[in-house]
Amino acid sequence: MLNLLSLVGIAGLCFVAWLGSEDRQRVPWKLMAWGIGIQLVLGLFIFRFPLTRQVVVGLSGLLNALIDSSEAGSRFLFGPILVPDLGASVGPQGAGRWLARALTPPFAVVPGDRLGADNLAIGYVFAFRALPQVIFFSAIFSLLYNLGVVQPVVRVFAKFFRSVMNISGAESLAGAANIFVGIESAVAIKPFLVNMTRSELCAILASCFGSIASTVLGLYAGYLRGTFPAISGHLMSASVLTIPAAFVMAKILVPEKDVPETLGKVPELVEAEAERKSPMDALIIGALDGVKMAVGIAASLIAILGLVALLNLIFASLASLQTSGFTPFAWIGQIFSVITLDNLMGALFLPLTFFTGVSLEWNELWTSSVLIGQRLLKTAIPPYIALADLSAEGALSDRALVIISYVLCGFAHVPSVGIFVGGLAGLVPSRSKDISELGWKALWAGTLATLMTGCIAGFWFYEGTAVLGR
Repeated sequence: MLNLLSLVGIAGLCFVAWLGSEDRQRVPWKLMAWGIGIQLVLGLFIFRFPLTRQVVVGLSGLLNALIDSSEAGSRFLFGPILVPDLGASVGPQGAGRWLARALTPPFAVVPGDRLGADNLAIGYVFAFRALPQVIFFSAIFSLLYNLGVVQPVVRVFAKFFRSVMNISGAESLAGAANIFVGIESAVAIKPFLVNMTRSELCAILASCFGSIASTVLGLYAGYLRGTFPAISGHLMSASVLTIPAAFVMAKILVPEKDVPETLGKVPELVEAEAERKSPMDALIIGALDGVKMAVGIAASLIAILGLVALLNLIFASLASLQTSGFTPFAWIGQIFSVITLDNLMGALFLPLTFFTGVSLEWNELWTSSVLIGQRLLKTAIPPYIALADLSAEGALSDRALVIISYVLCGFAHVPSVGIFVGGLAGLVPSRSKDISELGWKALWAGTLATLMTGCIAGFWFYEGTAVLGR
């Protein structure tokens, strides 16, 4: 029944997008059919075919090895106390439980954990273990791009999306590149941005919001791989699934009314001679770019979580009025006793979370909705940390764990609006007005796309440990 609900939820999300369409008379039925069909077929292979399911598990093993390797450098710099070897100390299962507790305020390890209470710097786990992974992955993918390993894969995806969904070559190329990088994918189509239609620009931004760059894949996977060993492969699968979903949602919200310049062809990925670097230069420059990204993530979390805490403090102050002897103040206090930003976001996303078929149990449905809603303001990092904690405690079913993991896999949050809109507008200043107007529509499209990806995972999910890679 839940699987059927997830399937119906796909149509429900498309209807929600149609309600906000710029032109409800233009419904891209063919693109919707092919886009959803691609996701259903890919989901079938990811979840139901033993051979391809093992490929996902194998890919997870490879990516987990990269994550482990990324810790070697940070462990050398900061030492084994700040960067403990979780895998060697407690094994894959215990590592997830320990990490979930370590990243949960007040950052205290439960006495008796094999890593022990001797670790005095638990509060620095995120800064010294998670952020260095961003630097390492940025360096690795910069090297792979320099060696020409990434470009052929991008072109295969781009040609596939263009031919099957009949979208322009430029937007398909940008969408395919988003599987590996972020807003940098727009650089590949910079010559075509000036003459792009509004629908193309919205689709490009939506694919940025809906997917994640490979540079942060390790960051997200690090939280859950203790209890969800195949999470790395599933996050990569989610990135691929979300691209056609983003195109579907973007084309519903901003239907194509003109003829794109690159319709029917995929532009070449050409790198100027002056931009070519030696492999070592590419590795170092990629690492430096990763430093900027890591600092940006840290700064965003400090600002956003601080602001959220301040707003919740205001709500808590109003809630304290419930003890007032003045009846109107007491009523206000009772209302604000249940109002927090997390609860507000949970209520806002509750119908959309229901569409994913995550659960019919109220407690699990509400918890899932709160986690998904948190991403809108807080980015995906705090919800993934909370998800790891709940998973380690057994508070969520395997089905909920998988679906929420897929839904959270994206940059569909408010802090990314400035990054993506500003980055794209910087490449083509003459279209900055159109890009700014489309930014929030694209964020909505990306949000719906990640929820649709959760529906795909929910439709093909079946109870068993094989999907989780245990």
